[in-house]
Amino acid sequence: MTVVTYNVPNISCGHCVHTIQTELAEVPGIRRVQADQTSQRVEVEFEPPATDARVRQVLAEIDYPPA
Repeated sequence: MTVVTYNVPNISCGHCVHTIQTELAEVPGIRRVQADQTSQRVEVEFEPPATDARVRQVLAEIDYPPA
């Protein structure tokens, strides 16, 4: 299991948090997503077939690219 924390400066409200958590949760292999509006960080716990590159890709696709 891999845990990665991403710095996502576009997080500005609860809706952002909900969108990120919902979209990432649909990716096969992602076990846990914790987005935080205050720190603008997203912690993702995943295993194959999910990858760091896939998480970054999904975040970029939903307009929350990691810095």
